[in-house]
Amino acid sequence: MVIQTSFNWLIEQQLLLSLLFAGFVLLERFGLKAIGSQLIYKLVWLIPASLLVANLPNAIRPLQNSPISHYIITPNQPLISTISINWALFYVVITALLLFATWIIHRRFVSNLQLCEVTNLQAEISSGVKTFTSHQVATPMVIGVLNSKLVLPHNYNTLFDKATLALILEHENVHIKRKDNLTNALLLLATILMWFNPLAWMAYASCRRLQELTCDERVLSNKTTQQQILYSKALVNCAANAPAGLMAYSHYGDKKTMLQRLTNIKHNGAHSRLAKGSALLIAASLLSGLAVAKQPEASAKKETSIAPVMRIEPLYPKQAAEQGISGSVVLKYDITPAGKTANITVVKAEPEAVFNKEAKRALMQWQYTPSSMGQQNVLIQLDFALNSTVTKSDLIERVNISH
Repeated sequence: MVIQTSFNWLIEQQLLLSLLFAGFVLLERFGLKAIGSQLIYKLVWLIPASLLVANLPNAIRPLQNSPISHYIITPNQPLISTISINWALFYVVITALLLFATWIIHRRFVSNLQLCEVTNLQAEISSGVKTFTSHQVATPMVIGVLNSKLVLPHNYNTLFDKATLALILEHENVHIKRKDNLTNALLLLATILMWFNPLAWMAYASCRRLQELTCDERVLSNKTTQQQILYSKALVNCAANAPAGLMAYSHYGDKKTMLQRLTNIKHNGAHSRLAKGSALLIAASLLSGLAVAKQPEASAKKETSIAPVMRIEPLYPKQAAEQGISGSVVLKYDITPAGKTANITVVKAEPEAVFNKEAKRALMQWQYTPSSMGQQNVLIQLDFALNSTVTKSDLIERVNISH
């Protein structure tokens, strides 16, 4: 039940997430020159922030004077069949396979490195970080999600001169201090959870490229033109044989990424303040719009076309049936635009805590006709009766005031 509810929630968020992913990818592809990689990389936080704002719970409001629907449950009645294909289970299986494959790829990659520790590296590196060499890499990289390790090509002394090596290690130090591998692991996990959305994979790739670009900008922020040229040559030398696939580890990227980084270095610092201000204004407007959209409209009318299309009847608790207990539960819930039930709460129950669990479990599976706005604060009273002669009554006193 929890899996199905979580899956339904994830599907409902895909329109918003797809729009955010598309906007982020477009900014990374076409906005670097005007806005700069630093700001675009920070705007990735707009995605979880928007998701959080869009799913804030509605403010607690008093019960409205809408009628309470009644639904009678008696023991041993046939249940309405659920959806024939369990998409939630299919999603879980695919997600688990992808996570397992990713874990295998990382384990195999690390085990094949055959690391050899370097004890006399004559260059500055972050404290507590050990340096290793490997015959299996052609570019410097940082491995380890929680405990970072710097890995250099086995021939780094001949591949880079002293000045170039210092610039490269400064780049890796930025990755280490920012905990980029941990960030990448979390981003990859979120992407795998949305494996069915191609825009999620594109946004993940854009984020990884931006990560490298922001490292370049930070390294070259106070460097001379000669040092920038030296750094660019080092990027070209590292372009070949870069790791690929589902890797959370920071590396120098493929040839296409290298070209993007070289272009960004050329235009480093030549960004438009107007473009940056506009991007921040759009981000703030998006969050404000989502927050306002969550506020209840006093004048909004409920759509009369919303109707149930599937009701799963609650199970009559075995112990209650054996003891001859009848009762009722009043539930308050919302109907999402997709026709799903959400924000289910027990308003009142008689007797207490006897039928609550089964009532909520069943209501979570109810489905209604899709609508543009959904419906909020819907009330229903589920009457658990041993037979049809049990008298039902509203558990909530409702006062209508007129003038």
